[in-house]
Amino acid sequence: MFRYSFLFLSTVMLLLGESTFAQEKKTVSLEDVFKSNTFSQKSVYGINWMKDGQYYSSLQRDVTGAKVVKINVASGEEEAVLIDGGALGVNFSSYSFNPDETKALIASEVESIYRRSSKGVFHLVDLKSATAQKLMDGEKIMYATLSPDNDKVAFVKDNNIYMVELANNQVTQITEDGKWNHIINGAADWVYEEEFSMSRAFEWSPDGKKIAFIRFDETDVPEYNMQTWGKLYPEDYRFKYPKAGEKNAEVSIHVYDLSSKKTVSMNTGEDKDIYLPRIYWTNDPNTLAFLRLNRLQNQLDLLYANTVTGETTRILQEKSDTYVDLNYNDDLRFLEADKGFIRTSEQDGFKHIYHHDNQGKLIRQITSGNWEVTNLVGVDEKNKMIYYISTETSPLERNLYVINMDGRGKKILTPEKGNTSVNMSRDFKYFIANHSNANTPLKVSLNEASGKLVKVLEENEGLKNKLNEFTLSDKAFFTFQTVDGTALNGYMIKPADFDESKKYPVLMYVYGGPGSQNVMNSWGGTRDFWHHHLAAEGYIVVCVDNRGTGARGRDFKHMTYANLGKLETEDQIAGAKFMASMPFVDASRIGIWGWSYGGYMSSLALLMGNDVFKAAIAVAPVTTWRYYDTIYTERYLQTPQLNAVGYDDYSPITHVNKLKGNYLLIHGTGDDNVHYQNAVDMVDALIKADKHFETMYYPNRNHGIYGGNTTWHLYSLMTEWIKRKL
Repeated sequence: MFRYSFLFLSTVMLLLGESTFAQEKKTVSLEDVFKSNTFSQKSVYGINWMKDGQYYSSLQRDVTGAKVVKINVASGEEEAVLIDGGALGVNFSSYSFNPDETKALIASEVESIYRRSSKGVFHLVDLKSATAQKLMDGEKIMYATLSPDNDKVAFVKDNNIYMVELANNQVTQITEDGKWNHIINGAADWVYEEEFSMSRAFEWSPDGKKIAFIRFDETDVPEYNMQTWGKLYPEDYRFKYPKAGEKNAEVSIHVYDLSSKKTVSMNTGEDKDIYLPRIYWTNDPNTLAFLRLNRLQNQLDLLYANTVTGETTRILQEKSDTYVDLNYNDDLRFLEADKGFIRTSEQDGFKHIYHHDNQGKLIRQITSGNWEVTNLVGVDEKNKMIYYISTETSPLERNLYVINMDGRGKKILTPEKGNTSVNMSRDFKYFIANHSNANTPLKVSLNEASGKLVKVLEENEGLKNKLNEFTLSDKAFFTFQTVDGTALNGYMIKPADFDESKKYPVLMYVYGGPGSQNVMNSWGGTRDFWHHHLAAEGYIVVCVDNRGTGARGRDFKHMTYANLGKLETEDQIAGAKFMASMPFVDASRIGIWGWSYGGYMSSLALLMGNDVFKAAIAVAPVTTWRYYDTIYTERYLQTPQLNAVGYDDYSPITHVNKLKGNYLLIHGTGDDNVHYQNAVDMVDALIKADKHFETMYYPNRNHGIYGGNTTWHLYSLMTEWIKRKL
């Protein structure tokens, strides 16, 4: 009896030991984050709603290659393969259907140019015969776009616009004067692409008989020379980049008539030092609408142009003492017949939805309140309803709402806490929702327009199970008051084994630029897991959205106007002091890091908060706004000729003599956005001030500093430096 009991006890203890061992959780390693992609999440890609609303298509990949499948909304089942890349012998990466879904354009061998621009080989696929027609004999072209009448494709090649008739492959060159670093037709120049979020600059008319396009004359724009390394002699890459206060491209709008083969110029006004960032066809094929901004971006005009005569009429105007943000005035939907148009504006202090008649007269403001409409999803004219995403529940949240066009009957459709984006069907019967929160990865679901769930398409169960293998602490949100009493939002990631009786070093993460937002109740991805790795190494990671950031209204965002860096730096220093007041924080070990605008902020925080911050990492930072582009910089600072103090008083270069802590400066030499010149001048100033620091450059890497082993090298370098210096 004794012997049996002993064996039983031993067996139980052995089993308990094995169970305990099996439940031991791992800490997040650098290899987990950057080598094995342990925490990458799945999604559903290339979703396009089909015309009858009962199906949607999705781009998928398997061992045979890319394919586009047709999925039944009601059953959620795949019913057909619409495009089979393997059978066609084309390894395509994107696709688009024509309006009647008889043809599709697919792109392969895509070559990225800048942030949004690319060129590639395009094939026209006949969906009925399952055959592919290669355009331009496989030459790489840009922005291939089918005409609404299905028988032509327009595209850009060598800075000119072309059109090919599909029946006979006849090519028509619409513009003749395109030339590298001089004239661009139908494609955006560098600064429009970067700051106005546009790349293609042409549009087919609704009847397919005309093409409207923007022409950029950048002949007199100064060139930036970006050397590329690797050959016996480095090569020069020169491109037009208008730095603040310098000459912009002269832009104009034109309409080409396919039948007459004539091009008519639209009258955009006498002032040529302007921006023309958007063109839209109205429902009338003879009326083109476009937006015009003055150089300082404090006046926005909506104009209608007669495409036969070129004469224009101003329909609407907005002015501001600071700036009119195009991002908040960019949702323009023309309604049928004489019902006017729907647009968004932040003219009442928050971005909201407005209804105007065709002459621009306000019919009504449809939404209102101290919250932002972040995305106008769609206008259902048949049922007189509007779908939109907003911050109504919290600046940290995004939810889908529906409201009647008369401003009544508002209803929340996705009440879950977190952030939701949607892809709505053309008939407004269904939507696909992408939802996550700070501690739960992406869920993709198919829903009825009422919000009723039809089917979960992807829930990332594999990632959730993987997360359970690791010791992770939740991202916790907090608020505190900055120096002027304004409440700021922040989040904190603590070590999973956090002990209140201990003292922890703090690393703050910052971006902080106008209208941006880092503190959101959404899944953070790779960078967050690097922060979790640092938490596993004993650091508390903190992020604060300073004054000037987004989702809290126009006045909060515009506080930093004409003096970038001042209030933002005050707020990051205040955030550090708030953390230093915590009993579990080692106030002598507070650091900060950021990328781009965040690198600008981390540099200023260390220099001007030298009694608070011990260390800072600046990745690809702006070090003087004099080196950044016209559109972004002048929107917030005016020109350096008008506001030299705003450019220089809060340049990190101005304050290098204040450096006391540890500073790591990182930049890619191939950065076409924030030029390596920023790092060179910062280093030169630090040397003159006899300040010691560390720096790392990445040859030929762009603003994202990636490619090959680069990301691993960058983050392992920063991790080692943080452990050594903080």
